[in-house]
Amino acid sequence: MTKTMLQISAAPVRLDFAWWVRVTILAVAGTVIAIGVVGTLRANHYTAAQWFDLFAFGLTLGGVYALLALGYSMVYGVLRLINFAHGDIMMVGVFAAFFVARYLQSHALIDTYPALSIIGITATGAAVSALTALGVERIAYRPLRHVKGSAPLITSIGMSFLLQQCCRGMFGSSVKAYPDAAWLQSKVTLGTLAIPAVEVLALGAAVLTMLALYLIIHGTRIGTAMRATAEDPRAAMLMGININRVVVFTFLLGGLSAGIGGVLYALIYKQVYFMMGFLPGVKAFGAAVLGGIGSVPGAMIGGIILGLAENIGPTLVLEGLGIPAPYQLRDLISFALLIGILICRPQGLLGERNARQRA
Repeated sequence: MTKTMLQISAAPVRLDFAWWVRVTILAVAGTVIAIGVVGTLRANHYTAAQWFDLFAFGLTLGGVYALLALGYSMVYGVLRLINFAHGDIMMVGVFAAFFVARYLQSHALIDTYPALSIIGITATGAAVSALTALGVERIAYRPLRHVKGSAPLITSIGMSFLLQQCCRGMFGSSVKAYPDAAWLQSKVTLGTLAIPAVEVLALGAAVLTMLALYLIIHGTRIGTAMRATAEDPRAAMLMGININRVVVFTFLLGGLSAGIGGVLYALIYKQVYFMMGFLPGVKAFGAAVLGGIGSVPGAMIGGIILGLAENIGPTLVLEGLGIPAPYQLRDLISFALLIGILICRPQGLLGERNARQRA
């Protein structure tokens, strides 16, 4: 009797201890952030236009991360698989778009027909990434679809390295400058503020793509089948849904979004190389986890938050703490934010509950 009472009374203590650990970590982090923000604002080294530039670039970068994060969330929602090759699928599409862009630039078409050139470059990257995603699903993931354990995860990591090394062997390991149109170097003025045209293009394309994906998932029959499969694959199959078709369509959408996001990323940073998909892929995965892995709106929100934190955080927080070259530590800010949110909400901001909890 006494032993049972002790066991019952011990559970709340463990919960209270975990709660206090979380509160302590967040209080310390909040204090450090507050000190940094106050120090930066008191120094007053930046004008309103410079803060706006940081915000605009962070929003643009967040849109690209959101596009990549959508691929992670959609595949995880349907297959419960973390596709670690997703960033490298993006990289393959970017390389294909790079050769198209270089051809157009060599014939002076990229400046003569800017709209058609950008559409053609983006469509090439999206199509090649989508085909690569379908090939990876068919060759590597489908044979392991019903295998339990870590084999599918290890396979996805192996496919990531395979794609990297194949591109390295075919295109070399050097960093290549992405062709840049003259009109992309111009700026769009909003009153007294000026935004680079490439940021306006990237943000607009990212928003339109995310809107299209959201409408497909929530407004079409195949989108309904995707959501039903994510909810309960066995029940979906019993209701007549073709699971193979849903999985293929999911990888198709993920590849398209990765290809578009990759081209936008290359236009922003103006370089392409065989490892370029690794870091954006890791950050996009972090954005998907931040928003709630498996949640499409969560992936969008997580990407935007991560992009803003990465671009504004170093200047707003780290510079006020007296840290030299704070922008080199932008990854510290983004992943610290990710850890902080997951401490408070492990399932992410809009994380899904499992089917039993929803029922």
